[in-house]
Amino acid sequence: MRRLVLFALLTAAVPGCFYPADRGRALEAKVDKLGADNARLSTELKEARDQLAATQPKIDEKVAQVTQALQSLDTAARRKDADIGVQFQKTVEDLSQLRGQVETYLYKIGELEAALGKNTEETNQRLLALQGAEAVKEAEAKKKAEELQRPADKKDFLALAQDKAKAGDVLIARQLYNEFVKKWPKDALVGEAHYGLGETYFTEAKCREALFEYGKVVQDFAKTASAPDAYLRSSDCFQKLKMKEESKLALEELVKSYPKSDAAKTAKTKLAELDKKAAPAPKKAKK
Repeated sequence: MRRLVLFALLTAAVPGCFYPADRGRALEAKVDKLGADNARLSTELKEARDQLAATQPKIDEKVAQVTQALQSLDTAARRKDADIGVQFQKTVEDLSQLRGQVETYLYKIGELEAALGKNTEETNQRLLALQGAEAVKEAEAKKKAEELQRPADKKDFLALAQDKAKAGDVLIARQLYNEFVKKWPKDALVGEAHYGLGETYFTEAKCREALFEYGKVVQDFAKTASAPDAYLRSSDCFQKLKMKEESKLALEELVKSYPKSDAAKTAKTKLAELDKKAAPAPKKAKK
């Protein structure tokens, strides 16, 4: 029963964030305006594309007329040269005018696409700002992570994430760990990826988020190599959250489930220290 309670606590992380209300409302207003601008630009872009689509058949028709006129010059040789020249010139002028319209539409579409792209990027930045500085940092890390070449082999992929974590690129490592979990959800190494995720949060002192990942390890991937360390880290997290009883319970479960592990040796030492602190002070002998 106590173990079930521990699992429930480990997976009950409740991340939170704070953003000033007045700044939030101002940003929301800007985001709404950007959204309206995006909708307007999208409508104009659609209209320009529709105009281009309507003009293209006319160009094709004129090209066909010119081609037919050229092919039938011999047949029309009996007509007056002036009449033939006038008709041919008019067709060429019509074709030139239509091509001019197409160029105008293409230029307008290019401008609208550029404006829409810029507006969309600004909207995304505003939305990130609403979510807080952490969201902005994670978005930047995601861009950097996208530039990395991903190994095809799952072990190499996991090693890349671990190397980034060791190098201090915590947010990039987190992106890679999350990608690993999505790409190989049923692989045995997913437990290591969850432990790695927990470590990235632990490094940032985000104990609730870390506990959720450690909880996934001990509950769903108990045979993974890092499972004993996940218990040990969980105990540290509970300690930082002033949850002393849960911290001790995690150590006890570690010793019970993985008695021969190095983490269990550390846990035994910590438990002995806790028992020593909890023991009542010896009474002084009466003189």
